Amino acid sequence: MKAEIAARDGDLRLCLLLGIAAWFLFLDHVPHNAVSLLTLRNFGFSGATDLFVFVGGYTAAVLYGKMMLERGLIVTATRVFKRLWQLYAAYVVLFVIYIDLIGYVARKTAAPEIISEFNVTGIVDHTIRTLIYGLLLQAKPLNLDVLQLFIALMAFFPFVLFGMMRRPNLTMAGSIALYVVARHLDWNLSAYPDGRWYFNPFCWQLLFVLGAWLALSGAKAMRTIHALQKLSILRIAALLYLLFALTVTLAGKFPQLAAMMPEPVLEIFLPNDKENIAPYRVLHFLALAFLVSYLVPRDWRGFQWPALQPLMKCGEEWLPVFCAGVFLSFAGHFILITGPDSLAVQILVSIAGMAAMTGVAYYVSWSRRQDQKPALPRNPDEAATLVPTAHSQYEHGSIGWPDRSSQTSARQQSCSTDLPATMPRI
Repeated sequence: MKAEIAARDGDLRLCLLLGIAAWFLFLDHVPHNAVSLLTLRNFGFSGATDLFVFVGGYTAAVLYGKMMLERGLIVTATRVFKRLWQLYAAYVVLFVIYIDLIGYVARKTAAPEIISEFNVTGIVDHTIRTLIYGLLLQAKPLNLDVLQLFIALMAFFPFVLFGMMRRPNLTMAGSIALYVVARHLDWNLSAYPDGRWYFNPFCWQLLFVLGAWLALSGAKAMRTIHALQKLSILRIAALLYLLFALTVTLAGKFPQLAAMMPEPVLEIFLPNDKENIAPYRVLHFLALAFLVSYLVPRDWRGFQWPALQPLMKCGEEWLPVFCAGVFLSFAGHFILITGPDSLAVQILVSIAGMAAMTGVAYYVSWSRRQDQKPALPRNPDEAATLVPTAHSQYEHGSIGWPDRSSQTSARQQSCSTDLPATMPRI
């Protein structure tokens, strides 16, 4: 098991995919934006949220699975819950500032419709109650649902990880069973003031656990997957399904195309079931992952392209990037509804938002490196005492973050929560 986890550690594809998900989520969260037509959800059944959840489960399994093998379940569970607390604290700060900002803008601009549009109507009549339900993850302000879902998934991840390390196939079967039962019995969590969670955690856990299962699968399973990817008939079948999903998705946007398709087909696939992540949506994502992992190998030369470095940096620092994206999407939406309605403004808002998110990612990464730098010695004797041993680095989580040029040749082997830059900080 340890060898399999080490073989998946430092996979730059994870940074790239999380960066794509972060940018796409920002674009999708800006209404009336023509640039959002380029995101994943417009080309098939799955979207950026599917990508984010799956890669999150895969990355978490690699990072914490390695820690569990070396330091045990108890230590690993405490590190997971420490990270969970960080996620929850980020959500609370984001929630309070976000709804206050929306209310302030609505009052100053005499645009009360913004409050209902962003699902924070309760903040006006029942401020304290709304805040309490927000702390309990039951309020559902617009654009915070993905972070709420990820917090719920990480809360149960220690149990998933324990099962994956002992009985991976049985754990995966349990996840599938929960997905089927939750869809059949219509299980979901309630939301305030009414309705339910936009992303049903009982169903969306399937993609998260599936990512963890693939990350911790043995060498035999990976050889089987690679052998299947070499079969041209399976690649053609996956491509045909993606083309079918594209056609159905376009039919939902263009009535002329919908008129050319059989009515039963449209009734089955439209509208796209996002709340309970319909089986055809899961299949679409798996077909996409099947082809992308075949076309983009782990040692792809494109990872060294300068044009992809901002995107990968956003993937490494996904949490502050996501939080920044929530505020930027609100700002972008406000600009579009109050400013000139033109394609040029929409493109400018989109580019400016992604540039700002990239700036946040680079700043957070730079700031962390400054915190990890040792104090400069005043004399040679003092310098000798300031060189940390590998053991002390491991125990205190002070492993340095390598430069991009050295990532592929000398990967750090730390099990702390201060992760090397080749892996996203899940």
